Amino acid sequence: MLTNWSLGSEHVSSPPPLCASGRTADLQAILGTIQDAQSFVYIAVMNYLPTMEFSHPKKYWSSIDSALRTVAYERRVAVRLLVSCWASTQPLMFPFLRSLASLQDPRSKLDIQVRIFVVPSSPAQKKIPFARVNHNKYMVTDRTAYIGTSNWSGDYFVNTAGVALLVQQPPAGAPVSPGTVQAQLQQVFERDWSSSYSSPLPQSRNGLDMCAV
Repeated sequence: MLTNWSLGSEHVSSPPPLCASGRTADLQAILGTIQDAQSFVYIAVMNYLPTMEFSHPKKYWSSIDSALRTVAYERRVAVRLLVSCWASTQPLMFPFLRSLASLQDPRSKLDIQVRIFVVPSSPAQKKIPFARVNHNKYMVTDRTAYIGTSNWSGDYFVNTAGVALLVQQPPAGAPVSPGTVQAQLQQVFERDWSSSYSSPLPQSRNGLDMCAV
């Protein structure tokens, strides 16, 4: 999947034209990590949009979304997506999230769940720009931990500079013991997923209603 696991970790970057020779592109690393998962994929991100968010004209961009649907359907990998919601969240995000979550079907053993993470704010705190939001950009599977700097929409992997760290500790296939990066990141995700700041994906047309807390 990746180019050099001799140290159990690798740095990746974007966009591809700025990647040094032999370096894995950020998007390639994300897709490879998803495809390599055997039992679960847990993702926590601030923005999730299968679009070129800032392009004109508008453009659909399904690379990550399709990869999640593929592993959930073809190999019954459990997918959990925890997405932040705050004042700058785009309303368009919610229809795409509902589309992904609609595949959840226990009878067919399709397991894709989406929840929204909201950090409450006092009136004074709401005046602080770019604050009171969970600014996560990470993914953990049963085999790999990924920690990045890019929001999950197409522009960030095609036009914007970003870096990420991938860790397999221990190597893929070996049991994951407590204290490893993967185990710690999984614990953080599960804590936030079940916390009071996490809520089910709203079914109302304007999901932003729940973000104004």
